Amino acid sequence: MFAVLTTDQTGAIAELAVAKTALEFGIGVYLPVTAGERYDMIFDIQGRLIRVQCKWAARHEDVIVVRCYRTRRNRDGLLNRRYTAEEIDAYAAYCADLGKCYFLPFADFAGRRNIQLRLRPARNNQRLRINWAGEFEFAATLGRLGAVAQLGERESGRLEVTGSSPVGSTSEFRQLPELSF
Repeated sequence: MFAVLTTDQTGAIAELAVAKTALEFGIGVYLPVTAGERYDMIFDIQGRLIRVQCKWAARHEDVIVVRCYRTRRNRDGLLNRRYTAEEIDAYAAYCADLGKCYFLPFADFAGRRNIQLRLRPARNNQRLRINWAGEFEFAATLGRLGAVAQLGERESGRLEVTGSSPVGSTSEFRQLPELSF
């Protein structure tokens, strides 16, 4: 189990886990030289730069919760501020309970305060508008974005690299907003 960690510590752990997972998929990971940007890192996926905000994701029974805002203390108390499409292109979340990272395109969740990812079906049998955790794991989401190396598992339990051939021939993916400078 984990010791009681500060929000800065959990954030740092999430960033390291996300960077490690992205690198294992062959994604270039770039970190800002100074603090203060709304994104924590930039992914280079086949020449496309994506601004990523990393989050610690808490598990509550069958649901993983990703908070889509930043909280800071000021003279008036706590200030919560959500992210915008002008600031980030995606969230990447790390769930320590499961040891997994999730990639969540901002366009899919714009304006949300929280993202809930389900691990199992809802008790009330709801099926509509459910975000299944498996659909947003790095292998699933970044595979749709054309990331070259995807970790798969053989029947023997040994990890192997899988991917599309030729590169970029993966099926349809969620469209990220065009970046312009």
